[in-house]
Amino acid sequence: MHQYPQRPRPDDQPYPYPYQGQDQGRGQDRGQGQDQGQQQPYPTYEPYEPSAGRPQQPYGGQSAPQQPWYGEPQQAQAPRQYAPQPPQYAAPPQQPYRERPPYDEQPPYGQQHPPYGPGHGQGGTGGPGGPAGSGGEEPPRRSRRRLGWISAVVAVAVLAGVGVTGWKLDWFNDNGEAVTFGQPPAGTQGEQDPGVTGKDKDKGKDGGRPAMSMPTGPAAEFRRTTRLDDGTSIAKTRLTGAKSGFTGDVWVWVPKEYDDPKYAKSAFPVLISLPGGNGYPTNYWADRSLGLQKAVTEGVKAGTSLPFILIMPVLNPDERNYYDGSDIPGQPKMGTWMAEDIPAFTKANFRTFTSRDGWAFMGNSSGAFVGLKMVMQHPDRFKAVIANGGETAPDSPLWHGDKKLMDANDPGKLAEKLSRGTGPEVYVNFQIGTKEGSQDLARLKKFEKDYGKGPVKITTHVIQNGDHNGWDYVRGMTEGSLEWISKVMAKPIPDAG
Repeated sequence: MHQYPQRPRPDDQPYPYPYQGQDQGRGQDRGQGQDQGQQQPYPTYEPYEPSAGRPQQPYGGQSAPQQPWYGEPQQAQAPRQYAPQPPQYAAPPQQPYRERPPYDEQPPYGQQHPPYGPGHGQGGTGGPGGPAGSGGEEPPRRSRRRLGWISAVVAVAVLAGVGVTGWKLDWFNDNGEAVTFGQPPAGTQGEQDPGVTGKDKDKGKDGGRPAMSMPTGPAAEFRRTTRLDDGTSIAKTRLTGAKSGFTGDVWVWVPKEYDDPKYAKSAFPVLISLPGGNGYPTNYWADRSLGLQKAVTEGVKAGTSLPFILIMPVLNPDERNYYDGSDIPGQPKMGTWMAEDIPAFTKANFRTFTSRDGWAFMGNSSGAFVGLKMVMQHPDRFKAVIANGGETAPDSPLWHGDKKLMDANDPGKLAEKLSRGTGPEVYVNFQIGTKEGSQDLARLKKFEKDYGKGPVKITTHVIQNGDHNGWDYVRGMTEGSLEWISKVMAKPIPDAG
C-alpha cells in the first residue's frame, strides 16, 4: 500500500544537480516555503535558452559569486609595492572608474557621458581631456581626417569580429520566424486512411499502412526557437486547451523524414516529452544542449529509433506547485490538458496514427510520474512510457489529503487493476542512474515486481554513473531505451519505390 506523501527526493534539473546529499522534497511545495518565509532547499531554475540572455546561476537561495561582465569595472585591488624606478615616460595619472550609467540612461542627442572616473568634472585630480579646473592637461588634437580613417578601420575590424563571433554564437539566426511542418498533399486535409488491421498493421505488408489521420486543423502558428545542425527546427506555439481551458506553451520538433515526400502519406509516432521540476514556464527538452532531438536523429540513422515527433508542453501552470498531471479540484485541469488537449493539438497539426500504437510518453522525475500515470490511466490512448528517475505515487500538496482522489491518480493502484485484467498491453521502461541511490532503484524494482504482470510490461534500465539529470537520461535512451520503445510503437511506412 502506498503512503502519502511519498519520500522526498531532489527536484529534477536538466543539468547535473548541484545539491547531492541534501534531503529535498519534490512533493514539499516550494510555494509553501515561500509563503511561510522558510529558506528554500532548492532554487527556482529555468533552463538556459539562447534568447534568454544571461543564464541564471543554480545556487539555491544564495547569490553566486558575481564575475564582472566584459567591459565592466572589476573590484579595486590594493596596489602592489615596488622599489622606486627612474621615470622613463611622462604619463597621465590613472583614474579610477566611476560607476557605469544604467543602460537605459542615454545622454541627450549630440552629447556624451563624461569619461569614467571621479576626477573628471568632480574635483578630482583630473586627467586627459578633463574639464577646466580639474587639473588635467589638454591632449594634442588629431586631424579629423586621420581620426576618421582610424574610426573606419576600427569599425570594420569590430564588425568583422562581431560577425564571426555572432555566427559562432548563433546571434544572427532566424529564430522567431514562422515555421510550417510538412504540408499534406492537396485535398487530404483531415482525411482518414483506414490502413490495414490485424497482425500486419505495423508491418505495412503489401504497401499497406497503419491507420492514420492527416492534420485535422486548425493549424497552429509556430515560431522557431532553435534551428538544429541538420536543418530541422524546434518551434513554439501558444495553446489554449479546448477541454481544460488552460493556456500554455508547447514546443514541437519533427524529424527530417516527416518532410520527405516519400512519407507524405504516412503517419508518425508521437513522443510527448515532459520535463522534471516545476516544468513551467518552459520545457527544457526544447533546449538543444540536452541532445534529445540529436539522439532520435542518430537513432534513426543507426536503425535503433523510430523518427518520433516530439511534443514538449509545459507540465504545470505555475512555479509554485506540482499538480501531478491531474484535475485537482479548484485547480487548473492539468490532467485534461495532458490527456486530451495535447493529443488533440498534435492531431490538428501533424500526420498521426489513429490508434494508441502511435502515442507514448517520456519524462523526467515529476514528468516521469505524469507520463507513467497517463499510460496507466488511459491505456486506450497511450501505449508506452520511458519514465526517468520517476515518482510512483501522487504527492502534490494541493490534494490536501484527499485519499480517494489521490488513489484515482496513483500509477500503482491503476497498474494493479490493469495487471489483473485482460485489457490492452502497456509498456513501461524505467530509467535510473547508479548515482541516484539504492533506495530509488529498489522502489522502481518493487513497482516492477508488484505490477509487472499480465498486460503490464515493465523493464528497468540502469544507467552506469548516471545521475538525476537530463543529460544522463538521454544517454540512457541512446543505450537502449529508444530502441526498446521503438519496438512496441507503430512505424511510418514510405511510399513503395
